[in-house]
Amino acid sequence: MNAQVQVYFDGSCPLCRAEIGALKAADPMDCLRLHDCSPTGFVDPDAKLAGIDRAAMMSAMHIRAADGRWYTGVEAFEVMYRAVGIESMARFWSHPWLKPTLVRMYPWIARNRQLLSRLGITKLFEVMIRREAFRAAKRRCDDTSCRIDP
Repeated sequence: MNAQVQVYFDGSCPLCRAEIGALKAADPMDCLRLHDCSPTGFVDPDAKLAGIDRAAMMSAMHIRAADGRWYTGVEAFEVMYRAVGIESMARFWSHPWLKPTLVRMYPWIARNRQLLSRLGITKLFEVMIRREAFRAAKRRCDDTSCRIDP
C-alpha cells in the first residue's frame, strides 16, 4: 500500500462529495484516505493531537500528508491533486499568480459551498476533475504500458 494522504471533507456538501468522488475515482494507487467530518460526533485522533477540531474541518478543507504535515484550504487542494497525479490541477492551485486570489476567495467559497452546490456548480467541477484525471492517466500511458507515480 502507498503512503496515504488523509482527506477530511464535508460529506454533507454535494460540491465536496462530487469533487472527492471524482478524485477518488482517479486514485488507482489508493493514495487518498477519506474522512467525512460532517457527522456531529466526528473526532479524529490525529487531528485532535494537532489541535484541530471538527468545527475547523467543517470550515475549510484539511489534509494530513503522508509525512504527517497538515495543510488547509488552497494548499490542501494542491496536496490532494498532486497525490493522485493530476498535476494540472495541482499547478492551478499553486500557481504563483493565481494563488493569492484563490487564498482570498477560498473562505467565501467554503462558507457558501452549499449554495454553490444548489446553483449547479457541482456537475461542472465533477466533469472538469474527471477530464483532468483522464488526461493525467493518458499522459502516464503509452501503447504498451502505464506508469503510475505514487
